[in-house]
Formats: sequence, C-alpha cells, structure tokens
Amino acid sequence: MEQIISKNKLLKIAQNNKIKYQSNTPFPNIYFENFFKSGYIKNVLNEFPNLSTVKNSKKFNDSNQNKNASIGESLLGKYSKELVHYLNSEPFLIFLSDLTGIQNLLPDPSLAGGGFHEIKAGGFLKIHADFNLHPKFKLDRRLNLLLYLNENWEDEWGGSFELWDEKMNYCVKKIPPLFNSVAIFSTTSTSYHGHPEPLKCPKDRSRKSIALYYYTNGRPKEEIIKDLEKHTTIFRARENDDKKITEKYFSKKIRKQKKRRTKERLVYFIKLIIPPVIVKVLNKLFYK
Repeated sequence: MEQIISKNKLLKIAQNNKIKYQSNTPFPNIYFENFFKSGYIKNVLNEFPNLSTVKNSKKFNDSNQNKNASIGESLLGKYSKELVHYLNSEPFLIFLSDLTGIQNLLPDPSLAGGGFHEIKAGGFLKIHADFNLHPKFKLDRRLNLLLYLNENWEDEWGGSFELWDEKMNYCVKKIPPLFNSVAIFSTTSTSYHGHPEPLKCPKDRSRKSIALYYYTNGRPKEEIIKDLEKHTTIFRARENDDKKITEKYFSKKIRKQKKRRTKERLVYFIKLIIPPVIVKVLNKLFYK
C-alpha cells in the first residue's frame, strides 16, 4: 500500500541489501531507519494502548522478562490493523523472500506472540532464542520483523536490541529502538537476542514495538538441532547472569525431549512384538 511504503522503495531495498542481510553476523539480520512513511507510523503510534491496563493483553514478569504484549488483533486500531495486514500480505512476503532468501514464507494472521509489545521503566527481556514452531499451525518459525515506535529516544535510557553469538560469549550487535526503525532477522534455535538490561526511561515513557513473525512448512536440515526440534522460548545466561535461574528451562527442556524420544523408541519396539490391543493400553500410559 503506497501510503505505508512505495512498491519501488521495497524492491530497491531488497535488491540493495539481500547480500548484506544473508552474510550478516551473528546470524542473518538487518536494520533500517525511517523504513515506512513517518506520517503513517505516527498514526500507528497514536493508537498504541497502555498494555499494562487494558484487556486482551498479557504481562510477562519473571526472572527472565518483564514486559507486556497484546493478544491477537483486538487492540489494533484502524492504522495499526491496516499496517499489520499489509505486513502479512503477498507483496510484503515477496519483499521478505527477496531480501532474506527464504522462500515460501507464510504470515501468521493470529499474531501468536506478536502484535504490540511494551517494556516500561525497569523492564527487560533477557537473551533468548524464540519458540520455533507455531503453537497452533505447527509451522517452522523462520523470520522476525520488529518495528520500533519510540520518538525522541535517549541513548541513556537503554533498550537497545542485542544480537549474541551462538556460544553466548559476547554481544555482536546493538540496535537502538528508534521511531520508524525496523529490525529483521532469521530465527533458529541459536539466534540469541533480547533486551537484557533494565530500561532506564522516565516512568511516563516506555519502549514500544510491533512484532511480526513469518513461517515456512519445514526448515533446512542444518538448522535443526537434535533434542530441540520443538521448543518454546529458550533463555540463555550472559557471563554475569545467574545461570541456574536463567537457563533453568533450557536444561529441563533437553531432558524432557530425550525422555520422550526414549519412550517413543520403546513403544515402537513393543509394537513389533505384541498384539495391537496391548499396544493401545501402553499408548494411553505413555501419552496421557
């Protein structure tokens, strides 16, 4: 839609940046300032609700995160909904495929985990890899797009989006959450990112963004890690983080995956040697 961004600009951006995106470290990523028409994004910002006080929003508050997020489309206003629908449309999917090299991308009209995101003073989101399968459609999550909506943002407030190396040794890149800037990156089980330091903005300000996620039916074999074929968010500890707390889920998930794989192999073996009636009983015991 031309009032959001011109088709020619999209084509030029993809053509001029696809090599940069696909070769960037620590994993394929890119950052653009003043991406959309600023007047339109200003209208989107004006519709942004206070996510800590409205219904159809969710608060995440634990040792790894302190943030708020919308649920579905219910909180989107006229301009926000139009923008999200455009970002999920065929022309924009073609742009993303041309830029990233990931073909046959699918949008998520349900906005599972996406939509409005807000972090207030003191809030944070520790370094993590995102859930890798859509919770309902079971498609593989391949791409994230983050649009930041923060006017006149001060550096001392923090809130930069950090990209970390696969071994969690150091931060490779920091991206400021400036108004009308866009971060796009490929998502795998080791694409570690986040906003780990507590936000230092004034109490009347917050770090606002819109998140869109894109999927494919399957992913390259080289991106699949044994025992992590399916997972929710995996938090990882930095050098000064409490590893026991931060990575509690990480180790627990691997143990759970291994246990389930052992059960599956046992059931398969039993099916070969015993009658089907007994197999049904065992299935109920193992998978209830």
